[in-house]
Amino acid sequence: MSNATTKKGRKTDSRWFRWRFHLSGLLMLIPLVLAPFYIELMSVFGGASGLGARHIGTQAAGPWQITLAEQFEQAPKLDGPAGYMKTFNAALCQTCAEQVKAVYLRLGKPRSLRTAGVIGFGSPYHMSFSMPVPENTALDAELWLTLEGWDGSLQQVQWPLRQASPATIEFLQQQQEL
Repeated sequence: MSNATTKKGRKTDSRWFRWRFHLSGLLMLIPLVLAPFYIELMSVFGGASGLGARHIGTQAAGPWQITLAEQFEQAPKLDGPAGYMKTFNAALCQTCAEQVKAVYLRLGKPRSLRTAGVIGFGSPYHMSFSMPVPENTALDAELWLTLEGWDGSLQQVQWPLRQASPATIEFLQQQQEL
């Protein structure tokens, strides 16, 4: 009687071992399928494919030059209670990187340095800004970059939002129609 139960138990065990083998094979295929997407994202975040998906332009801010790019050509994404967020990237020129202390990005003209906007993080040659985009933003709004030098000087540059991010303008038009 004991032999019959052990034979039956072994048969179900071998079936389970076969399925485990096939399941592990499928799990090994997942990284192969997702690797191209991962490599593409890492090249965008690392700067290997430029500043971002859409190069906006370069402008002079006093003695310094700054280049701005849209990280992804997409509408702002909802980020929980923070609201809708849009990511931009910027780079300072090689000669002015040591002279600039901080770079801020804001939608609309800042009233003072306290309201300059979100601060750029990363190296001076590839800074990232994750900026909030209120749903009631005017369609003729401008992006303002404020550069603060180590000597305390402030320089400002602006881009029309329509030029900087057409996807954000489409998003705002849809929000205002609702």
